[in-house]
Amino acid sequence: MATQMTATRDVSESGARMILITLGIMAATLMQTLDSTIVTVALPTIQGNLGATQDEGAWVVTGYIISAVIVIPLTPWLQARFGRRQYYVVAIVGFTIASMLCGIASTIGQLIAYRVIQGLFGGGLVATGQAALRDTFPRHLLGASQAVFALGAIVGPSVGPTVGGWLTDNFSWNYVFYINLAPGIFAAIVILTMMRNPTDPARIPVDGVGLGLLAMGLGSLQYILDEGQRNDWFDDPIVRVFGFTTVVGIGAFIWWELWGTKRPIVDLRAYKYRAIAAGSVLGFAIGAVLFGATVILPQYVQGVLGFTATLSGELVFVRAFFIALLTPFIARFAGGGKIDTKILLVCGFVLIGVSQIWLGYITTSLNDFNSLLGPAIMAGVGLGLLFVPISIAVLSAIPPDMIPKATSFQALSLQLGGSFSTAALITLLTRREAFHQSVLAQAATPNNIALQNLIQATHSTTAAVGNLYQQILTQATVMAYADCQWALGALTFVLLPLVFVLPRRAKGAPPPPVHIPAE
Repeated sequence: MATQMTATRDVSESGARMILITLGIMAATLMQTLDSTIVTVALPTIQGNLGATQDEGAWVVTGYIISAVIVIPLTPWLQARFGRRQYYVVAIVGFTIASMLCGIASTIGQLIAYRVIQGLFGGGLVATGQAALRDTFPRHLLGASQAVFALGAIVGPSVGPTVGGWLTDNFSWNYVFYINLAPGIFAAIVILTMMRNPTDPARIPVDGVGLGLLAMGLGSLQYILDEGQRNDWFDDPIVRVFGFTTVVGIGAFIWWELWGTKRPIVDLRAYKYRAIAAGSVLGFAIGAVLFGATVILPQYVQGVLGFTATLSGELVFVRAFFIALLTPFIARFAGGGKIDTKILLVCGFVLIGVSQIWLGYITTSLNDFNSLLGPAIMAGVGLGLLFVPISIAVLSAIPPDMIPKATSFQALSLQLGGSFSTAALITLLTRREAFHQSVLAQAATPNNIALQNLIQATHSTTAAVGNLYQQILTQATVMAYADCQWALGALTFVLLPLVFVLPRRAKGAPPPPVHIPAE
């Protein structure tokens, strides 16, 4: 056997205990998911206050993501080794303390170091929270448990720019970290005093080789995705080195975990369950769509349209509002087994794809807030149709001891999908901007009627050329953002067929039976 099997007890709750534990899990989940986007909005202010370069500021985000990505697949082992409740409390407390340290950091080096520590504790919060909610709710309320979790997992990153912009504009960048103090304390107290472990802690030896290979492979991969564009990808020797360590690390890790050790730190054999494999693939697709749009849209509205950080966040919040509004209804509809979840997922991907193409079609340098509401609402409805159905489809088809592994792999896939999508879109944006600028500049000759009119209007050739050059830059940037929206829409339709890798559940059939030994 690859892993030691332990009895899984029923830890479902009811009444006030279920409500309090749910609120504690939601507080911890929101704390982590908000942090994934809230810092991005404050980065320019952080760089200015701490005297950091743009590359140094980028490591405030990169350092956190690299450490979090390494920890995410380790969470099932950590829960089994130390107990879910114990691990969860330590992760919450550690994340909260690291947040306070980030808030008081006086140099960019300190902030980056504290963010790495924050990522080590925060990496497992989402996967642990999803598994804990699944077990806290009675089995017939699986849909409700995943609806509650979706409010934190999807809405959190969406409202992050709103909260981050408001705190930065009205207080200071430090408060994007201080905001974690109250929910962190509340969540730690509730989880410590009320949550029960579904399994007892087990003395599982540490797979040091697997841990090292995992850190090397995933850490190198995340570095390439975050830093590749700034360093011209594989033209940079450092990126090439990390490309080599990525291939070697991940390849050796897979071999070691499957055939090299009897006690793997990450149980890759869990992928024999079709639901887990399919959930990971779709998690990657959803991450690519969700985080890609979250990165590109704020850059466009702030950089081109001149929106404030707060107004930009409010636009993203519109999408989050419709996700939150629809999620309870979608959970009730999908959880009842009255409709194949594939239908909901297909509708969700189609709506998101159409919303991105719509946004690309209307992208100009003159858009106002209201003109962008239609695509934002459509994207929110589409995202609301994705997360809960996929969670129900996966978690209803696997035994209880596989739940921590399923949620961990899904969280990792979501993060990697977002990282790949963001890296690809930023690269596309940069290259398409240069392409459009080159094409537009070729037409700016002395015989160009627009240039002649500008010379007559300004009575200065120098002023006219400078004015035209600025217009070219602006138009090239707008066209590049439009290209990114079109590309994201196309990517959504390309990923849509992945929906059909999910195992089919017959219409009207209840979730497959889950055998839970009595306590």
